[in-house]
Amino acid sequence: MKVFPKPLTAEEEVCYLQRFKGGDIQARNTLVEHNLRLVAHIVKKYQSAEDDTEDLISIGTIGLIKAVSTFDEGKGKLATYAAKCIENELLMFLRSKKKTSRETSYYEPIGTDKEGNEIHLLDIMESDEKDAFSQISLKTDSRKVYRLLSEVLTKREREVLIMRYGLYFQREYTQREIAQKLGISRSYVSRIEKKALEKLWREFEKG
Repeated sequence: MKVFPKPLTAEEEVCYLQRFKGGDIQARNTLVEHNLRLVAHIVKKYQSAEDDTEDLISIGTIGLIKAVSTFDEGKGKLATYAAKCIENELLMFLRSKKKTSRETSYYEPIGTDKEGNEIHLLDIMESDEKDAFSQISLKTDSRKVYRLLSEVLTKREREVLIMRYGLYFQREYTQREIAQKLGISRSYVSRIEKKALEKLWREFEKG
C-alpha cells in the first residue's frame, strides 16, 4: 500500500479548515491528502480477497472529500466525522457490488427442461406457475432438497415453501392463500419464497 502524508497537527487542521471556509480550495485538498491514512485504515476493515485495494481507497477518498466539504465544528472532530463518511461510501459501494454480482448469477444456467431449453435461477424465482423444486431437482437429488429445508432455512421460510409447493404430501397453496393463513401480505410471502429459493441454490452451488 502506498505511503500517505502524515496527519496534520490539531492547529494545522484548524488553520486549513478556516482557509477552506474562506474559499481556498487548495486548503481542502491539503486536508484530504493528510487524511488519506484514515481512508487506508478503514479500507482494511472492509477489504476481502477479491476486492482491489486501489478501488476501495478511491471510493473511500470520495467519502473523505464529502466529509471535508461538509464539516463544521458542530459535528465534533474532523477525523470522527470523516470516518463515518468514508465507511458510508464504502458500504454503499460494496452493497451495490454484491447486488450486481447476485443479479448476474440469476442468469447463469442451472439445467435444462424436458425440451432441452436452458433454465436459469431467475426463471424459478420469478414464476408463480412453475414447480421450483422439480426444476431445481434437474441438478440435484430431491432428498438433498428436503435435507436443506431443515438445515438452511428459517422456520417461516420452510413453512412458506412447504405450503407453496405441496411438500410432505400437503396440498399446494397460492401465495394469496399462504398470506391469509399466516396473516401477512402476499408480497411479503413472495419475498420470503424468493429468499428461501436463493438460499437453497447457494447451498446447491457448494456441492
